[in-house]
Amino acid sequence: MTEAGTPILSVRDLSVQVATPDGAKTVLDHLSFDLFSGETLCLAGESGSGKSMTALAIMGLLPKPMARIAGGTIRLGELDLTQISERALRKIRAARVAMIFQEPMTSLNPLMTVAKQIGEVLLEHGVCTRDEVRARALTLLRDVQMTEPERRLDQYPHELSGGMRQRVMIAIALACEPDVLIADEPTTALDVTVQAEILDLIRRLQRDHGTTVMLITHDMGVVAEMADRVIVMREGQAIEAAAVSDLFSAPQTAYARELLDAVPRLGAAADRPTRPATAGKVLDVEDLSVHFDMTGGVLNRPVARLHAVEGVSFHVAAGETLALVGESGCGKSTIGKALLGLVPWSGSIRVLGRQTAGMSRRAMKPVRRDIQMVFQDPGASLDRRMTVGDQVAEPLIIHGLASGSELTDRVGYLFRRVGLSPDMMARFPHEFSGGQRQRVCIARALALRPKVIVADESVSALDVSVQARVLDLLAEIQEEDGLSFLFISHDMAVIDRVADRVMVMRLGQVVEEGSRDAVLRDAQHPYTRRLLAAVPVPDPNRKRPPMPDVEGEIGTPIRPIGEPPSRLTLRAVGAGHRVAV
Repeated sequence: MTEAGTPILSVRDLSVQVATPDGAKTVLDHLSFDLFSGETLCLAGESGSGKSMTALAIMGLLPKPMARIAGGTIRLGELDLTQISERALRKIRAARVAMIFQEPMTSLNPLMTVAKQIGEVLLEHGVCTRDEVRARALTLLRDVQMTEPERRLDQYPHELSGGMRQRVMIAIALACEPDVLIADEPTTALDVTVQAEILDLIRRLQRDHGTTVMLITHDMGVVAEMADRVIVMREGQAIEAAAVSDLFSAPQTAYARELLDAVPRLGAAADRPTRPATAGKVLDVEDLSVHFDMTGGVLNRPVARLHAVEGVSFHVAAGETLALVGESGCGKSTIGKALLGLVPWSGSIRVLGRQTAGMSRRAMKPVRRDIQMVFQDPGASLDRRMTVGDQVAEPLIIHGLASGSELTDRVGYLFRRVGLSPDMMARFPHEFSGGQRQRVCIARALALRPKVIVADESVSALDVSVQARVLDLLAEIQEEDGLSFLFISHDMAVIDRVADRVMVMRLGQVVEEGSRDAVLRDAQHPYTRRLLAAVPVPDPNRKRPPMPDVEGEIGTPIRPIGEPPSRLTLRAVGAGHRVAV
């Protein structure tokens, strides 16, 4: 991308301060950059680097009075956005500068239909008359390749999938054909296949409409795929700015090299240590099914059944990591919850040889010492009213394994075990970063010395460098303690790094399973190939291949009562490698 002519957006010496109990804290420190017509500029860096604060400052959406622009200018053409009124900013938002937020569910109004939310923007900026709103909204949904767009107009956000909600956000952002589109982590919360579709969509819309894009992300694979230029940010400052090819081929700063080195690359993982052939099964699951009845009608009786998991069988050996892979809604997390008795299920689950079917809550208590869970969102799984030390100690108290000074010593040991200092025990969750909170959750899971840990998307919410450190920690703990992991994820590059065996799920059933190398290097099922093709390639000189279509209907796990889905049959294609036919 050539940098000819006048920039469409010019930021000079932008500083932003936020109020803290100790006084004003600078979170953006003299940031300067230009954005040229038709290009894609990426702001890259970890959480807290100032990326999103930059976007909010440009949009005039800084949370007041907690945050303020302390200095600098933001020029959109001849207009300085730091000097105009809120009323003038409202006329510019969506019309000249629009923003796609990270989490569409919190950005959309849950009480308004899709048509009303798109129409609100169109009418606010006089794009069309009230009579033309519905037709214009329908056109926008078609532009963002929404399935069944006529039906979606009258639906509410909770009735849409994450990818659909993000498409609605993009339609709203493009409603007035703005000059600049700011996309703040638009794919972080999405499955890898949906992420690929959204990135392809942004690229196509940019090509068709000539929109200038400022993309905010911590995913260097996305940077490689989308960017023309990159600004690497750290602690509110731009520490490196370069063309994307120059940054990836010859980064000039140690921090940029660290970010690039931390990116998990599909096919680049080291060989996993060989497990002894005599290793016994710590977890043995046969014909596991989880169904949820859906009620309706005047009498609120069951009218359909959600077959979240349908006839799944697997085992996990001592010291082994089995990865469950698939998109949202395939049943991965439901299996993890079933193993701990958190959802009703049928079939057979044996933990260290103990059959848990029909066990009472009291009888499950000793079983839960041997199987623990680490959840996706450490912020949501920790109690913000309790110190982290008390939360790590809680399992030990409940199971009567420690008290008094012994309890304190045990918790301190667990903190050191996960790379935290024992003097952090008195802090509350909000005083930690996302990676530190996940370490606290891991310490809590290790408190009872379990034999199996279910890691449910345990690193997907973390920055790439923090993610790498947490994965290293899990590998170290596994090696030292002989732990087994059921690792649930939709990220194939992460799976490549941690798994001994891989099981791919779709719509509640297994479509392919086998060793890591068999499934990831020689995928046989079209759905597995689609997941692999969607992984961003962290190399701007290598383009991600097009995603293959999966033959047959997309299908749904929701079925009429008494009409279960047809069960898939797995055919052996190699040693331990089986594929659905």
